[in-house]
Amino acid sequence: MSTPGRRSGPDEGRSPGLDDEADRWLIGKVRAGDRGAYEELVRRHRDRIYRIALRMLGSSADADDVAQDVVIQLWTALSGFTGGAAFTTWLYRVVVNRCLNHRRGQRPHQELPDADHAADHPSVPGPERQVLAGEELQAGLRAIATLPEDQRVPLVLVQLEGLSYREAATVTKTTEATVRGRLARARATLMSEMKDWT
Repeated sequence: MSTPGRRSGPDEGRSPGLDDEADRWLIGKVRAGDRGAYEELVRRHRDRIYRIALRMLGSSADADDVAQDVVIQLWTALSGFTGGAAFTTWLYRVVVNRCLNHRRGQRPHQELPDADHAADHPSVPGPERQVLAGEELQAGLRAIATLPEDQRVPLVLVQLEGLSYREAATVTKTTEATVRGRLARARATLMSEMKDWT
């Protein structure tokens, strides 16, 4: 099974230390009322915010809503950033919490995946294969979105976003052992849900 949604982001390959320094400098300017610094901070992290929201919610419309909420409220939310951890760690927590609140405030409207599609399309070459790959990605996102919260969060953070167990534990305010256990359960659940694609 391929990992749904795993791809290089615009912030991958940069030095984390330099990125954190730049973020902290921008945050200082934002707190002083610098609108341009706020826009630059948003520009640097907008793709990350949307990507996390999409992976947490499994819906581009919901991800758009959450990303817009986070961006709009980031100006005032920065007062809660103490600098005890990297800005990105704090941002992950903000986006994850916003996604969980968004899910809790919604009535479930999950689309049911077609369980028979794999049998209908054995090994198909060319453009049809690309369509199937897109369907697999969508099925993967739907399967992730149906995981229990305590499994979905570590799966998104560690498996898809590439955070370390320690970073994920900081974001979720748990221990590394808890993150590992929940991630193992999430992977097992996901493999079972995606068995038709393997």
